[in-house]
Formats: sequence, C-alpha cells, structure tokens
Amino acid sequence: MLDRVAPAWFLPLPAWLCRLAVLALILLLAACGSAPKTGTRGGGYYKDDGPPARPPSNLDRVPDAVPRIEPLASGPNRPYVIFGKRYVPDTSGQPYRARGVASWYGKKFHGNPTSNGERYDMYAMTAAHPTLPIPSYVRVTRVATGKTVVLRVNDRGPFHSNRIIDLSYVAAHKLGILGPGSDEVIVERIMPDEIRRIAAGAPAVPPQQAPAAQPVALREPAQAPAPLPPPAAPRPLPPPPAPASFAAAPVAGAYFLQLGAFGEPGNAQALAGRVNSAFQPGETPAVTVQQVDRWYRVRIGPYPDRAAAESALQMVADRTGVQPALAFGH
Repeated sequence: MLDRVAPAWFLPLPAWLCRLAVLALILLLAACGSAPKTGTRGGGYYKDDGPPARPPSNLDRVPDAVPRIEPLASGPNRPYVIFGKRYVPDTSGQPYRARGVASWYGKKFHGNPTSNGERYDMYAMTAAHPTLPIPSYVRVTRVATGKTVVLRVNDRGPFHSNRIIDLSYVAAHKLGILGPGSDEVIVERIMPDEIRRIAAGAPAVPPQQAPAAQPVALREPAQAPAPLPPPAAPRPLPPPPAPASFAAAPVAGAYFLQLGAFGEPGNAQALAGRVNSAFQPGETPAVTVQQVDRWYRVRIGPYPDRAAAESALQMVADRTGVQPALAFGH
C-alpha cells in the first residue's frame, strides 16, 4: 500500500489522506481530458467511491450523534499542510458558524482510519472538517429544506476550495443530498456549554436561535480571530513562523534528518503527521514535506550544524520508530 524508498514500515493511511490521493489522481486525469463524477449525474463522489451496492433499509432510523465533552486528540489538532496550503485547527474554544457547500464520502473509505485513528464508518453520523477541533460536534442544516442533523467531527477534509464539510454516507442520506452529491448547508459547532446543558436535561438551542458567530479564521496562536474569506476566494495564509509545524520550502546549505521519501504525497503527509505528533512544540525543528522532482521527502530540520543533527538521530529514532538518515543541502 505504501510507495516508499526509505526503510520499510507499515503505516495505515487515514481516510482523509486516502481521499486526498484519490482527488490528486482525478485532477491528473482531468488534465488529460477526463473529469470526475460531480453534480446530479453520478453523485458527487470520485471514481470507485459512492454508495454501497445494497444499503441497509433502516438508514432513516440511524440516530444523530449525541454531543458529549471529550478530550481533544493531539495529532489531528496540530497545524498541517496539504499541497502547499497550511491549515491551523482551531482549538481556541471560539464559536463557529459558516455557510457553504457540503459533500460526502462513502464506500471507498469505509473502514479506513480517520485522522484521529478511529475507523471511518459510512453508517455513523460523522463528518470531516479542515479546521474544527477533533473531536467536536456540529449541527448541519441543509439550506434548501431546513433539515438538520447532529454529527461528530472525527476526520480532516474536504480540501476543495468551494466545500466546507464532508458528510458520512448516512448523514448525506438523512439530509437528502446523496443524489445531487453536494448542496449548500449551514455548519454550526455545538459548544461545550450547550453540551453541558443538554447533559443536565435542559433543551438544546434550536439552530435558528443559535448565536450567529462568524467563522473562525485559520490563524496562529495568540493572534486575534479574523473572518474567514468566502470559500470561492480564500486568502493566502502566512508562512509558519513557529517550530514543530510543517514547512513547505527547502533550505539550502543546512543539515536535516530524513525519515523517508515517497512517490505519493499522501504517504509523505501521513508520516509527517505521525512524526509531528511524537514531539511537543519546540522540542525539535520543523517537520517538513519537500517535493523534489517526483519524490516527497519527509525531514526534520534544519539543524544549525552537523553535530546538532547527529546528536538528535537516536532521539528521533526512539520517538518515531523510524531510523532517520543525515541529509545536507536542500
């Protein structure tokens, strides 16, 4: 499953990375004159994704997710980069309310790991979001019908500029967007205070009465929140200033520890996420994914000199389970 040229290991890919790899392949095919299945013909899924051959007959009776207070996962709530775009998950506790297009994912990813290590279940009331905390809970309301479902966010995605959330198969069924493949929705995070009120027996806040908070912008910690741009015209994000975050640009004339090189960007991102979650912020230089020709290299660095890089070799190997190699230059 892994395309690798570094030491062999097995690394199961999260569902959101599998979806990203499928999307990359489709974009490549589109450049040659083909196009993915979108819109009302064939649904909004790609290639061999889609509904099951024999869906269960009781999908309408699947209950909504029950919001509860859960500790945040470490790895999927750290900054990450997908194809040069940096995403900063929002763990500030701010409200979130946004309107945009929802899509869904199905059988292609059923049983694959999500970004927090759980298995994607297309028959569970879950969703993928690029920046909401994992786990967290949201109300998703289809604008055309007013139908609302409650979902648990446990995955990352989608990474289309015009979509704000990916729904599980059953959630899309209950909202009535399986056929169209996508539709406009309002996504609102259910905040911890409301979850506590629900647990205490108080009625939930109806969606139309919920606080009309603006979407929380992707930002660095300690910066004031700013409104998100419209999905169709996203503003560029600033480069990562802090260590222990992903970087995209190589540095010439410096020492690195290289942990692997891959032909598939999703595999490189999966390893980078695993390595990044093994260290506390500031404990190591940045974990980077650098593209050179057709290879995607996973590195830690730069280190100030060769001695510093060599002294970190064993510690990195012990923490990650991967024996890195010393690299110099780009």
